[in-house]
Amino acid sequence: MRSADDSGRSFYITTPIYYVNDLPHIGHSYTTIGADAQARYHRLLGEPVLFSTGTDEHGQKIARSAEARGLKPQELVDEVVEAWQRMWKRLHIDYDRFIRTTDSHHVATVQYVFRRLRESGDIYLGEYQGWYCIPCETHLLESELVGGDCPECKREVEQVTEPAYFFRTSAYSDRLREHIERHPEFILPESRRNEVLSFMGEGLRDACISRGHTEWDIPVPDDDTQSIYVWFDALINYLSQVGYPDDLDEFGQWWPPRLELMGKDILTRFHATLWPAILMALDLPLPETLFAHGWWITAQGDRMRKSKGNVLHPYEVARELADISGATTAVAVDSLRYFLLREVTFGLDASFSWRGLLSRFNADLANDLGNLLNRTLPLVERYLEKKIPEPGPGAGELAAEIDRVRALVEQEMAEYSFSAALVAIWELVASANKFLDTRAPWTLHKEAKQVELEAVLYDVLDCVRVLAIMVSPFMPAICDEIWRQLGLESAGAEKSWDDCRALQLPSGIAIEPGRPIFPRVDIRRAMDRLQARSERAEQSAAEQQAVARADTVTIEQFAQLDLRVGTILEAHRIPGADKLLRLIVDVGESESRQIVAGIAKQFNPREMLNINVVVVANLEPATIHGVESQGMILAVGAEEPEALVVADRLCPPGTVVR
Repeated sequence: MRSADDSGRSFYITTPIYYVNDLPHIGHSYTTIGADAQARYHRLLGEPVLFSTGTDEHGQKIARSAEARGLKPQELVDEVVEAWQRMWKRLHIDYDRFIRTTDSHHVATVQYVFRRLRESGDIYLGEYQGWYCIPCETHLLESELVGGDCPECKREVEQVTEPAYFFRTSAYSDRLREHIERHPEFILPESRRNEVLSFMGEGLRDACISRGHTEWDIPVPDDDTQSIYVWFDALINYLSQVGYPDDLDEFGQWWPPRLELMGKDILTRFHATLWPAILMALDLPLPETLFAHGWWITAQGDRMRKSKGNVLHPYEVARELADISGATTAVAVDSLRYFLLREVTFGLDASFSWRGLLSRFNADLANDLGNLLNRTLPLVERYLEKKIPEPGPGAGELAAEIDRVRALVEQEMAEYSFSAALVAIWELVASANKFLDTRAPWTLHKEAKQVELEAVLYDVLDCVRVLAIMVSPFMPAICDEIWRQLGLESAGAEKSWDDCRALQLPSGIAIEPGRPIFPRVDIRRAMDRLQARSERAEQSAAEQQAVARADTVTIEQFAQLDLRVGTILEAHRIPGADKLLRLIVDVGESESRQIVAGIAKQFNPREMLNINVVVVANLEPATIHGVESQGMILAVGAEEPEALVVADRLCPPGTVVR
């Protein structure tokens, strides 16, 4: 946590590196937006900041996915990583470094750490006997399985018996427990700290950190029969990001991290036990704080995750919000950022709903912040010829409130309490709106009290300036638009946290009013629209299965169908939809198709993998039960599917069906 003597210290903040088996969803975005807000805030404080994120690109799951698509693993990860970087840019994520575990300097660092720990005796060769979950890339004990499946992703696990290297996590168990107990800020929130201590029990078991040789993973140095376990590889990214071990000057500037952010599912087993034990073995300082936030869940209480087919992709949500509200896409992105960080205490689980998002947009952004700007600028335009006045006698009435809120925000940001920080900022929004109502500049104008009028409008404009700075870590594009409308962009005014004080607004600048940043939403109409779209999507599942049921079609009409062979790579049930399966199908294109099919009652998802089916590839995409479907597979049966239409010989994905 930040204290008074932290000023000027470097601020190294990290997200986990994300596995490249899918595009970013709300969960990934939540972590990264939180990290971005902290990084932007500390830059405002004037501290040297290094905000790192990246992608985890090794593991059997990647190799198998690439093979199924006829690609080399490197080709697959290059394609997906580009999409991740594009998504972070769209979400206004301003990271400093983006690491890929396929980067040569990272590979060298991982092998250096492995070799050093093996030489010190902290890594030894043994035999692993147990279970392994390929989707989660996790070793599991028999006692950890749930119904024979992985406790996290609920999918099948593989039994493994093979030679493997182990890291002596057990040797650092007592020392780590002592560190956790002596440093309550090391693991936050407190509930997660208690979970870690409970997990440690009477001690930690040694961790398996290698597998039999695979072509795609980092090889164990000096042993071509083994490859390094993907989680050991991934954790080392926090070191390789800052020059370890080759550039010790840079390493000394940034290490240890002030804050490592992650979802709660990867805290206990990896970040809070294996990772600090590795650092202790290397004789390196531990991160100051590991903060594990909660999950975003559906209205039905299910965790959002790709395997369940219920994830929300943030940029799609933002574009829908822009379409509903009439706001710009940049404003809609920032509004989503605001909602995610304001809606729930960082660390707890949260439920996403469109009604909640739209209500925040109207109440907090349109009615409060937007209304303050929209009321004030026309008064300056009308009474002061669009020029910011001199402070003059009587100005500064909001100074005490600005100082109070600034101190509150500093306190909450030091505790990583984004929601509480935003609540404090909105207290200043409310104070400024109340001040405008109470001082009534329109009345002062009627009474020809020009000096007092100018002082009141100066104070409100000055407060809006402060608010723009305060919200900038959370909503950078919205801050920039407020800055522009105040005329501060044209004037070349800088932003810093020290400027969150009264009477710092330069006078004589011409304001540049624009259209309202946050157009109000008719929530009832918007919800009706969203519901109607959902209902149409539900109906489209049946419509897709009954496509072209006319008695006859012309050869020209039939030729319009794009029928191809597709290989089913994944099959998952859709929560809350008994008849629907979500399929990932390779149709020979640059990326796989997601297809929703009404066959869940007749076909077991596990039995569908690697089947070559016939796909209608040129159907217009439709959203079915909240999941986008990008095609249709052909089945036999008039009322209910009885069999799938499959190729009787092996054909590569994408083969045209005539």
